[in-house]
Amino acid sequence: MRKPRAVAILGVIALLLSSCGDGDDEDIPTFVAQTLSNQVADGDIAFSADPEPDGTYTISQANATDNVLFGVDADGTEFRAFLDFPLDGSNGGDAIPLGAVILSADIEVFVNGVALVSTAPTLLDLVPFPRNGLTRTDFDSDPIVSRSPFDFLRSDINAFVLIDVTPLMAEAQSRGQLDLQVRFLLDFAASSGLVEIYDGDAFSKAPLLTVEYQ
Repeated sequence: MRKPRAVAILGVIALLLSSCGDGDDEDIPTFVAQTLSNQVADGDIAFSADPEPDGTYTISQANATDNVLFGVDADGTEFRAFLDFPLDGSNGGDAIPLGAVILSADIEVFVNGVALVSTAPTLLDLVPFPRNGLTRTDFDSDPIVSRSPFDFLRSDINAFVLIDVTPLMAEAQSRGQLDLQVRFLLDFAASSGLVEIYDGDAFSKAPLLTVEYQ
């Protein structure tokens, strides 16, 4: 079982909030939780328009490939990548209690490659998908919420990229979801560009979710 590469801080950090004018101070504890993605649930789906009219969907799970892909390759095949971060501690990470107030959240991923372009404009959606394996309907399922577009760069190859997912995490928490499940895809304005994210057994490079909450 993969373990988070950094030790989570539970109850160590405290925010001191002072009320104005009445002299009444209150300490509100802040917690930091970390969890790695669930490699069994992670994966990508490739869609090719051939053969028409329905095309072909190819599903690859991360526990078989050690990576996830998203973007559009030179042949026009589109890939969408999926990462699942359990919030209930079921994968050995920290559990986040229901009802917690989310202060911040980010995902850190290690980039194996950025191909065909120097900049890959990226969309990131909060989407539900099965823990026990992707299905073709997950490729184009309606997102619950999306964050603002951002870029992966060729200079990110062999480096970590930190992605702010605070609004997605807050929405997942408000819905009482047991997982933060996200989908990466190339911005629709781009015609090509393929990004490979490491998703293997080396916990030092595995996708990591860090959440600060009260």
